[in-house]
Amino acid sequence: MSDAPRIWVDADACPVAIKEILFRAAQRAQISVTLVANHALRVPQSPYIRSIQVPAGFDVADNEIARQVAVGDLVVTQDIPLAAAVIGKGALAVHPRGELYTPDTIQQRLSMRNFMEELRSTGVDTGGPAALHPRDKQAFANQLDRWLAQRVNKP
Repeated sequence: MSDAPRIWVDADACPVAIKEILFRAAQRAQISVTLVANHALRVPQSPYIRSIQVPAGFDVADNEIARQVAVGDLVVTQDIPLAAAVIGKGALAVHPRGELYTPDTIQQRLSMRNFMEELRSTGVDTGGPAALHPRDKQAFANQLDRWLAQRVNKP
């Protein structure tokens, strides 16, 4: 299974509904799904699903994912710098709302993230993310299915 593509999940901020989609996909496609977080996670008993608990700290989970990810793997994350790092290593990154980060779009996303961070540091309330909508879950499931079809089901 070491040559098979794997799915890595930045699990600290990953919505439960997205984790459930990933758990079902792991069983169905018999693909490794690893959740990385700085707190203990409960995951279903499965030879395909595991969790890694890393120490608390800034970007510790992100750094662990970036260290272990390989070419062709998929990373589920909302973290733009992590997405950029894994794309740089030849992996793919997808937001839990279904947005596929690409080499063409990641620079724009990094610039926007930095701009929003600058606004927040000056006291501007930029609001939080909207609640996960059923269309977001569907968009994520569609991206995951496309990735699985391209990466896993090859003869």
